[in-house]
Amino acid sequence: MTIADLLRRRGPAALIAIAAWLAADATRADPVTEWNARIDDIVSAANVPNHPATRAYAYAHTAIYEALNAITRRYPASASALTAAPGAAPEAAAAAAARGALLQTLPAQRNAIESAYTAAIAKLPEGLARQQGIELGERAAAAVLAQRGDDGAGIAEQYRPHTTAGVYVPTALPLVPQWPQRKPWLMTSASQFRPGAPPTLSSATWARDLNEVKAYGGRNSTQRTPEQTEIARFWEASGPPIYHRVARSVADAPGREPTRNARLFAALTQATDDAYIAIFDAKYHYHFWRPITAIRNADLDGNDATERDPSWQPFINTPMHPEYPCAHCIIAATVTSVLQADAGNEPLPMLSTTSPTAGGATRRWATPEDLVREVVNARVWDGVHYRTSAEAGAAMGRRIGGLAGKRLIEP
Repeated sequence: MTIADLLRRRGPAALIAIAAWLAADATRADPVTEWNARIDDIVSAANVPNHPATRAYAYAHTAIYEALNAITRRYPASASALTAAPGAAPEAAAAAAARGALLQTLPAQRNAIESAYTAAIAKLPEGLARQQGIELGERAAAAVLAQRGDDGAGIAEQYRPHTTAGVYVPTALPLVPQWPQRKPWLMTSASQFRPGAPPTLSSATWARDLNEVKAYGGRNSTQRTPEQTEIARFWEASGPPIYHRVARSVADAPGREPTRNARLFAALTQATDDAYIAIFDAKYHYHFWRPITAIRNADLDGNDATERDPSWQPFINTPMHPEYPCAHCIIAATVTSVLQADAGNEPLPMLSTTSPTAGGATRRWATPEDLVREVVNARVWDGVHYRTSAEAGAAMGRRIGGLAGKRLIEP
């Protein structure tokens, strides 16, 4: 029985029934945020790298949104619209949609995916609504996968190390140089938001950037404060879960309707997947050196304001891909821009997340820009990015998040 059925009745009994229905609905779990947390657990337990994990989230959350919107019809139907299914159980639909998408995008995690799906379905009463929900979710996942087709994730990596014949270079290959060849969700091309070049090595900006990270980002820095060290350690974690916990600090607010959360996470995950495509496009276009390389070779940059330190090491291990621009920063700005688009004129709640690299510590921010600013600072204090690069990454993220808002939320 729906609330509309109850409202058509009259008398005290109907009012009591309505109150009971509302109380039950208020305590009902949100399948969108539940599945977001389940995927966090799956990718964290298996240590799935950031780029394939982000791709998997995008497929799963897009399928979940399509399925739930087919039930509620809260928002206009998309190009891959499913037949309306108002009687389907949303929890079953979300579970089947997530399972169908994840099995295709994270096939190595089949056991964990099936276990999560089985546990979710077992909580639901048997019956037509559950079965309709499962069938709807399966159709949603199949539709999203078919619509995307071959998105290029399987393109072979063919990075050619820079060297001259006979000269040794470190043999570890950098991450995903082929990622810019993938099909974006929202952007027209991988290079749509490519920034201008990094500072020239003869410039004052370059000297400022190098000297700042040299002083504050070193493993044995005496200038980095204890608070800065705490922040740097917190943001050593860069995987999707740390940012999805930020999003859930919004999505878990009282009164949020599940289809709205489904739309939020579909927009957020598509945007962050595009952000990785865009950032690796820029990184492999510019091939800019990391601080550890630049500081140990500062006598070669032709700038009198920089000085070589032959034994300098960063506070955290340097990621295996070119420096410019900052990937962590593009994701932070993309996520917060999508959250702002979803909020519209509503005030955002306090944002928060926890970090596994900081012993599970929690940090909070009053505004999205406070969070982005902290990530920008953290990557300098981590010793793996220059300030110009961090700010360039954040600027890219704001544009990609804004695009997601216009394409998927504001209409």
